[in-house]
Amino acid sequence: MAEWLDAAGRFFNPEPRVRVVPLPHGSQCVVVDDALANPEGVRQWAATQAFGTPSFPYPGLVLGAPKTMGEQMAVLFAQHARAPLGGRRTLQHEVRMSVLSTPPEALEPLLWQCHRDRVLTDAESQMLVAAGVLYLFDDPALGGTSFYRPLQGPVETDRMLADSAVLDAATFSARHGVQPGYMTDSNAYFERVARVLPVWNRAIFYDGSLFHAPDVDHPTRQSADVLRGRLTLNGFFACRRAAA
Repeated sequence: MAEWLDAAGRFFNPEPRVRVVPLPHGSQCVVVDDALANPEGVRQWAATQAFGTPSFPYPGLVLGAPKTMGEQMAVLFAQHARAPLGGRRTLQHEVRMSVLSTPPEALEPLLWQCHRDRVLTDAESQMLVAAGVLYLFDDPALGGTSFYRPLQGPVETDRMLADSAVLDAATFSARHGVQPGYMTDSNAYFERVARVLPVWNRAIFYDGSLFHAPDVDHPTRQSADVLRGRLTLNGFFACRRAAA
């Protein structure tokens, strides 16, 4: 797997540029620029792989990251983002590559709005499930990531989200007034409160329980070709929360 590494055998850059971006209600997003030591090598490697249709809702194709790549992403998260996000120890992680490619008219209602990666139960309240996205494309028109806050109460919000998973497109749209297509701005249910722009070799990390969505303002620019499309390296990190 030497194609992932730089000439010194490193997966990630030992001196990235790291900053913490405040989000509303006390949350934050950790931005790591120049994250990988050889990002083009990672992209070229991905171009040789067979991406597939996921078993979970995602508007494109996915590829499970090899074990060593996942372990390296977990190190990147632990070094730069775990403590700022309130995590103490990483218990498990999952890393995959994704390329967004589904046209707006083919989206199921579940993908018409922002989402949370995982909603924890009360018994899991001492857990943090953080998420990370590393942008491996150099066309900013392919879109970054936006964060949202719900405008309705939890009952109304959960009802709408539950309906989006089971109703057909016409019924869901008529019932909730949500139009088909990618979410690109606020609507009656969610207000966009922050946006992180995509930059080549930029990684962002955030609490996965925050509502978020990819920015897909120009869906016709999306491509299943990983050398031209919105290729990302995505990580999910389950951690114990640091003591208050």
